Amino acid sequence: MRLEDKIFRQAEADFAKLAKYGFRKTREGFYFEKLLFNDSFKAVIKVSESGIITGEVYDVDTGDIYFPLRVEDMAAGFAGEVRAEYENLLTDIKNKCCLVSYFSSAQANRIADLIFAAYGDKPDFPWEKSADCGVFRNQQNRKWYALIMSIDFGKLEKGKEGLLEIMNIKIAEDKIPELHKQKGIYPAYHMNKKNWITLVLNDTLADEKVMSLLSESHGFTLRGSRK
Repeated sequence: MRLEDKIFRQAEADFAKLAKYGFRKTREGFYFEKLLFNDSFKAVIKVSESGIITGEVYDVDTGDIYFPLRVEDMAAGFAGEVRAEYENLLTDIKNKCCLVSYFSSAQANRIADLIFAAYGDKPDFPWEKSADCGVFRNQQNRKWYALIMSIDFGKLEKGKEGLLEIMNIKIAEDKIPELHKQKGIYPAYHMNKKNWITLVLNDTLADEKVMSLLSESHGFTLRGSRK
């Protein structure tokens, strides 16, 4: 997956904000360029009229595309520094010029907004082969306390079918048996069932209930960090 596709995943360009950011209107859409890395490289970002966002980095001296930017094995060297600066630019454009829906269901997106409001955390998507799996981490120690993903309902309950989004969270072990009796709460899918549970995000559970349980999961990331 290209860096641009990864960063702008489920992000929709706001054309009015693009103009304010410094994008120039063209026949094809919008165009923006910025010098990087002591003016040695030039980033060119294009947004088509249909909202497709693409980008490239050029070597200023030669005018050629800087291909080492795309080589993962060079991430720790000079190319990695150029890539990091370019990635920061793309992220800034996403944050300031795009409307972002991280997930498919309305409740999953509401919960993501509530998590950001409560803890300041946005999901990251670390697995390229499971691009719909969003992880929420405590930014101070990188410990994660929630995972949202899409699965077939039948994997949680026989007789059910269809894709739905779920959230896995960590809960005190002694509370889990009682929670399993509640509608919308299941033994953790694909995780340690002694310490984690799965919540379905199809409005079976109220947002307030989800956030109440999630606050306990977040609390586990704080243990050991305070003296």
